[in-house]
Amino acid sequence: MSGETIGLIMAGMLVVGLFMGHPLAFVLGGTAVLGAFIAGKPMVLGIVINRIFGDVLDNYVLIAIPLFVLMARFLSDSGVTDRMFEALRHLMARVTGGLGLAVVFISILLAATTGIIGASITVMGMMALRPMLQYGYDKRLATGLIAASGCLGILIPPSIMLILMSSYAPGLSVGQLFAGAMVPGICLGLMYAIYIAAIAWLKPEWAPPVREEEQISRSAMWRMLIVEAVPPLVLILGILGSLLAGIATATEASAIGAVLALLIVILRGRFEFSTFYSALLETGRTSAMILFIVVGATAFTGVFNITGGLRATQDLMRGLADDPFTLTLLMLAVVFVLGMFLDWTGIVLLSFPIFLPLVNEMGVDPLWFVVLMAVVLQTSFLSPPFGYALFYMRAIAPPDVATGDIIRGVLPFIVLIILMCILIIAVPGLVTWLPATLYN
Repeated sequence: MSGETIGLIMAGMLVVGLFMGHPLAFVLGGTAVLGAFIAGKPMVLGIVINRIFGDVLDNYVLIAIPLFVLMARFLSDSGVTDRMFEALRHLMARVTGGLGLAVVFISILLAATTGIIGASITVMGMMALRPMLQYGYDKRLATGLIAASGCLGILIPPSIMLILMSSYAPGLSVGQLFAGAMVPGICLGLMYAIYIAAIAWLKPEWAPPVREEEQISRSAMWRMLIVEAVPPLVLILGILGSLLAGIATATEASAIGAVLALLIVILRGRFEFSTFYSALLETGRTSAMILFIVVGATAFTGVFNITGGLRATQDLMRGLADDPFTLTLLMLAVVFVLGMFLDWTGIVLLSFPIFLPLVNEMGVDPLWFVVLMAVVLQTSFLSPPFGYALFYMRAIAPPDVATGDIIRGVLPFIVLIILMCILIIAVPGLVTWLPATLYN
């Protein structure tokens, strides 16, 4: 059986399994087993198993994932974000669109300290959505802003996605990817802020200022903001500073972050054994989910490669695009479409074995390409019909906010993400400047 036929059969089984609603990890693993038998090469499963347990699961970089998840839970339990948002909300009360700007800035801070999308969107939604609607914000603008801003956590370091990408991108360290994604991530957040400011200027009724009676002393708000900003800033400096300065590896930096987050919880008097236990339990669940997908995707790509499907797919892409620029656009388009149906974990693990050899073959900078992919993958949370951010927002939004409002609300932010990609393509230094400065 030819590689093209095997590729089509395995791709078809993958699509059918996902649309039947089965978990991605088991669909990937099951497709790998069926594909090996259909191809008449069941012995390849032994090779794949050896690779899973002798290579992939021995990667110490993956230890950083549960540690960063644990850090995020500790920080969420500390209540730092709630008080910072309240301070910033009152501080910007007189500014038209000020509440929306506060959401963006707090989301950037959340992204730099947690990196867990579900937690970021849920926390910001619970804190900001009802006040925004109460003060007269447009439903589409409010829900779209919270959903898009909450997704910055997979781009702004420390990002679990970048850690997983580095483990599947030979030659790229976690520190390089963190440095490369830093500027694009902050720039994308600033683009969201500029968009909110523009909407508030053009349509002030969509983003009105807080009513006068809701405002309190600015000096008191500045004091509260400074006091509440110190713990997360120390956390950010502890993680990114130690990593980017070369003092610690990604795994060591994640351990530093978990310890600092636990100290913040203790010093704020929020430590309880029940919340500590729930944090450990949630960390175990999230980490197990990610690692199950890693195992399933490794099995899928291993069988796909050995049976010839990988080579056939690469040959097809070479035939469709014969220059680096067109090939890059084609791969980004594939990632964008996959984002409508898969989460970022599956997309990264399925696409990297196909794309990265082509990238190296074409002479494209792999660091630039991987960060560009990370920006595009922001859309995987926002794109209907299966964008996870849409479901998170639906779960926390009041009944008078329709699902259609949420979908229409995220569309302008998808456009902004695409514009950010165009900007990175036009100015590659946005990605390459900081890593070159730090590591060369």
